[in-house]
Amino acid sequence: MIGMDSRLVASSIAILLFSSAAIAPASAQAAEDPKQPSVDNPHMHLWGTDDLSSCWTHFDSNDSSGSAEGGYGEKTFGDGQQVSVDYTCSMQDTFLQDMYLNSNGTIEIDLVVNVWSGDCNQGSECKNLTLTLYQGNVQVAQKEFLAVDNNGNDEMISWGIPVDQNTTRWNKSNEEPRLQIEFSWPGYNGLPGECFVFSCEGHFGMYYQNNEDGNDAIVNFPVVNMTEGGPNGEGPVDEEDGGGFLPGFGLLAGLGALALASAASRPRVEEE
Repeated sequence: MIGMDSRLVASSIAILLFSSAAIAPASAQAAEDPKQPSVDNPHMHLWGTDDLSSCWTHFDSNDSSGSAEGGYGEKTFGDGQQVSVDYTCSMQDTFLQDMYLNSNGTIEIDLVVNVWSGDCNQGSECKNLTLTLYQGNVQVAQKEFLAVDNNGNDEMISWGIPVDQNTTRWNKSNEEPRLQIEFSWPGYNGLPGECFVFSCEGHFGMYYQNNEDGNDAIVNFPVVNMTEGGPNGEGPVDEEDGGGFLPGFGLLAGLGALALASAASRPRVEEE
């Protein structure tokens, strides 16, 4: 009977180990969503309404649900009125899993704006185009763009943000990325009498991912596959480099090996 019990224990442990190895990948696959970031899906796209009243982001380039049909949003201002916007594009849904970034990588932001306003002269109330990237509610980086065209021409904005020790991990549910866009320049008053004949309305516009002109509206994150801890507890480890492991699997494997060894060492008693 002891021999049979040992074989039963060994078989049970083997099944448990196999199940543990199989369940984790299956769980990860079940969590896959085209709107979520992954190594193969690292591009966060910008979407919004045609009047810039709402702006959101996700990682599925094919899902433009609710976004302006022409892929462009614009806010207009009356003759001579200050051209001023301040809006934030936030993740449509929270992360299902933490997002890990390559510590040597760069977050790339590319978008296109279109501005028609007066000039920013001395004494004017001005705020140059300013982009701010947030990790949840924490500011990651901010950049002011001084030389933006304000004559109604499309202007491509590119910004690279090096990943640092604070941005290698973006926790789900409270550290999703947000991109704030700010701009404020005087309106256009025109030449004497011009605004009585022609419109001197100002505007600020931005293209979304589904625009018809092929303009960029994207934030590219250097996403990597990571586990939650390394073999020495030093933090995230890239599974592609062979340093990753399934949480708790090492302990389970160790206990399994001890149980198998114990079962094998028991004296075999023949039945009478």
